[in-house]
Amino acid sequence: MRIALGFDIHRLVKNRELYLGGIKIPYEKGLLGHSDADVVLHAIIDAILSAARLPDIGTLFPDTDPKYKNIRSTELLKKVLKKVSERNLCVDQLDITIICDKPKLSSFYSKIKQTLCELINVSPENIGIKARSTEGLMSEEAIMCFCIAVLKEKNK
Repeated sequence: MRIALGFDIHRLVKNRELYLGGIKIPYEKGLLGHSDADVVLHAIIDAILSAARLPDIGTLFPDTDPKYKNIRSTELLKKVLKKVSERNLCVDQLDITIICDKPKLSSFYSKIKQTLCELINVSPENIGIKARSTEGLMSEEAIMCFCIAVLKEKNK
């Protein structure tokens, strides 16, 4: 087994759509970034890459490369999973903590989990997801996410 931690944070801004965990969340602001800035998928990607001993998300998909401008992070995750599979590894478990004050996310957990299960091919019971408030410390400035990923050799 290989275990690693991933992290991401992006600023909330007007005139952007909000994507978290591969789904669109209805909200008045979105996350600022070169891609769709999905902090959940970015944290997952970095955790997976680290556990697989591969370069980080910024190295593989630099924000200076125009081909990644506004790309959906689901596409980046698919590319990462292919690289991991080529190393005879697969994702076994994810533990995800989203940190934000707004929007409230509990009603979206099941949809995010379903989307992640489909993208990563992992059982729902192997994904933990929760959100925590900063009790007003971040207000509505940003959303951050931590993810712990457990990888295992395929067919084990």
